[in-house]
Amino acid sequence: MSELPADGLVRVVIENVAPEVGGGRFPVKRTVGDELLVEADAFADGHDEVRAFLRWSYGDGGEWHEQPMEPLGNDRWRASFPLEQMGRYRFTIAGAIDHFRTWQHDLAKRLEAGQDVAVDLLIGARLVGAAVLRAEDVSEADAAKLRQMAAQLGDDGRPTGARSRLALDEELAGLVDRYPDPEDEATFDRRLEVEVDRERARFSSWYELFPRSASPDPSRHGTLRDVIARLPYVAELGFDVLYLPPLHPIGRQFRKGPNNVTQARPEDPGVPWAIGGPEGGHTAIHPELGTAEDFRALVAEAAKVGIEIALDIAFQASPDHPWVTEHPGWFRARPDGSIQYAENPPKKYQDIYPFDFESEDWPALWQALNGVVRHWIGQGVRIFRVDNPHTKPFGFWGWLIDDIKADHADALFLAEAFTRPKVMYRLAKLGFSQSYTYFTWRNTKQELTDYFTELTMTGVREFFRPNAWTNTPDILHEVLQLGGRPAFEARLVLAATLAASYGVYGPPYDLLLNTPREPGSEEYLDSEKYQQRTWDLDSPHSLRGLVARVNRARREHPALQSNERLRFQAIDNDQLIAYTKHSADGEDIILAVVTLDFTQRQSGTLTLGLDDLGLPADAPFELTDLLDGSTQLWQGAQNRVEVEPAVRAAHVFHIQPRVRSEREFEHYQ
Repeated sequence: MSELPADGLVRVVIENVAPEVGGGRFPVKRTVGDELLVEADAFADGHDEVRAFLRWSYGDGGEWHEQPMEPLGNDRWRASFPLEQMGRYRFTIAGAIDHFRTWQHDLAKRLEAGQDVAVDLLIGARLVGAAVLRAEDVSEADAAKLRQMAAQLGDDGRPTGARSRLALDEELAGLVDRYPDPEDEATFDRRLEVEVDRERARFSSWYELFPRSASPDPSRHGTLRDVIARLPYVAELGFDVLYLPPLHPIGRQFRKGPNNVTQARPEDPGVPWAIGGPEGGHTAIHPELGTAEDFRALVAEAAKVGIEIALDIAFQASPDHPWVTEHPGWFRARPDGSIQYAENPPKKYQDIYPFDFESEDWPALWQALNGVVRHWIGQGVRIFRVDNPHTKPFGFWGWLIDDIKADHADALFLAEAFTRPKVMYRLAKLGFSQSYTYFTWRNTKQELTDYFTELTMTGVREFFRPNAWTNTPDILHEVLQLGGRPAFEARLVLAATLAASYGVYGPPYDLLLNTPREPGSEEYLDSEKYQQRTWDLDSPHSLRGLVARVNRARREHPALQSNERLRFQAIDNDQLIAYTKHSADGEDIILAVVTLDFTQRQSGTLTLGLDDLGLPADAPFELTDLLDGSTQLWQGAQNRVEVEPAVRAAHVFHIQPRVRSEREFEHYQ
């Protein structure tokens, strides 16, 4: 005969806890100020009443707190707890048979049927007496009250009616609930976790620029001080994160020339991602850019105008990097004695050596790379854009990010991982705060709808925070090459309103650069990756006015600061895409309508889900276009909308359920 189980008296089953990621192997993601809403199935055999509890704690060894869960029906339960600080919370579910509530429920049925309940009242007195013992060490006042009620229930000299009324009294039930019986309690077999980041992990607007191109003089290499001078422009555009490609010395061996030619001239500056030279490696600053003091000044000046500096972390080296000679074991040697350079066949990057993460000296390599991140944290950086993280081991990132965030909970990591979906998602599960997306290659109505439905309305949203980029130094999509200004406007609005975090590589985007290196390429002609450029930021053709209005709308409207309540709305024209977002309290409602045809006017009938937006079906409501200030009045679910790309490729409406006078309504009609 098999040995009897130790938990043979435990009757409650707990399962299907949500949210959870990977069966609880990874934390869900939230930001400070959120409430974590937790649901679970909790049930037992038979007809006994069940109670379920949500328990949570903060950090290792933190005090555990408990919240009773509310029944939703069909054995589903719900409760929430506040996320008040950055770091890691833990939570789990407990459940038990509620003998008192079961007794109370059955007693009510017996009384309704006119049955004798004398014995049942004595049973109730015993249950309340047991609660007295549990209350005595917590609250003598509660214990005294429960003691009195137990005596009254058990006093067969009192009228049965009075005792029955007391038995069914909700005050008595609430007191007993306060001191549940811990015996034979079931607990969920895992402690789940939630990683709580600061708000910028959820909502951020990124602008990328090359410091060497910040010089107003084409004959002079740009400096960090030039970037400081550029801060008012970036602030005027409304961005809150300024991302800089690698600032380190650039190797000279195999340096690339303009447009990626393999023979560089002496004056060619090289690719910033070819990191390292005689001046130093990943903790050094390129001498022509300035000094560590200049960098700290940039961080401080940026903070004064509400901008954070994000720094590129590219874990690779040029052939001139000091580590190539100091730690040759960190690189992969080929049979001919040369070091393996980076490749993505058929592309070759002879100026870059990847680190060998399968090196026997991998522990020292991991520690050195950890030291790089910590160095820049010491210089005031808290946001890192990580280059090609999918080409490094998953285990490395899980260790590095956990180790850094244990000491710096405000550190954020953006994964530049244009790779397979499961790989992107795994990196997010391992701790990356945000990730690049496939937004650039999602251009039709169906593609955009399907993709952002996946990102925001499935389990992916529990761990993956999308950052939608309009373009990058590597990606000039065909839509921008061929679509002219309307394409730039439309893709800007889509990125900035579909996703709570988005990015622009500028000034090429601001200035509508759309010439590829060659037909069929997504590379820019005369790309800043290979040469210094000088930009006319005052060009009359610039998008700066529209960019500023879009970012102002994002700052002023909470609906655009989250991905949680994105809903696509029906419109009977496949060349128009429409969607809404609303704030958690329902007070702020945004409707975006964007054209996907950049050549001619498009119109259609839009059918709004009024119930979901909290709008009345029979009352007019006002729409203010945040891009030009114009106002309309609509009524009912169906209304006509038009987009003229020659004027502007999108509408971003703020909807206000405010009724104007009948005369004004007729005027708008």
